[in-house]
Amino acid sequence: MTAGPTVFVVDDNPSVRRSLHALFEAAAIPIETYASADEFLARGDPRRGGCLVLDVRLRHSNGLDLQDELRRRQVTLPIIVMTGYADVSTSVRAFKGGAVDFFEKPVAPKKLVERVREALETDRRAREVAAQRAIVVDQIAHLTPREREVMDLLALGNSSKEIAATLDISVRTVEGHRRVVLRKMGVASVAHLARAVTRFERT
Repeated sequence: MTAGPTVFVVDDNPSVRRSLHALFEAAAIPIETYASADEFLARGDPRRGGCLVLDVRLRHSNGLDLQDELRRRQVTLPIIVMTGYADVSTSVRAFKGGAVDFFEKPVAPKKLVERVREALETDRRAREVAAQRAIVVDQIAHLTPREREVMDLLALGNSSKEIAATLDISVRTVEGHRRVVLRKMGVASVAHLARAVTRFERT
């Protein structure tokens, strides 16, 4: 097994696996190859960073069934689907299942490497956003109910006086909560707080 962002190839054709292994090694992209969906699910770790290059017609199974299973498991790995027998219904199912691209074999090596690099970058950004959101979620969990109310009103641009009137508390009390909220959320200003709350609500 390799470490770091990896391209996972699931294809039952040994020559294809060897060819893709050589291609991505030459491009300095870590790669792991699997002969079947079951082997990938048993030996691979789809929750690691990377992308999946998936053949549709696998021995004893359909590659798109693996795509459906990964979606069921809430795995967000970008998937590039390849097939030697392209048809409209297959491509539609692949894209509906979340595939980022669909290629008919043979695929131009340069194009495949380029698309994989884009998928790896997409995955990296998505994981970065998820990690940032997880931090915000944890910070919000440490707020008291009243601090959460103050935070929400601050993020909407309300002044301390307006928050005091809304919550029927003193401005001094609001200011106290404001300081605690900023400290617990790890931000230096209300503007930074608003951005963190927006990130939490949008993702």
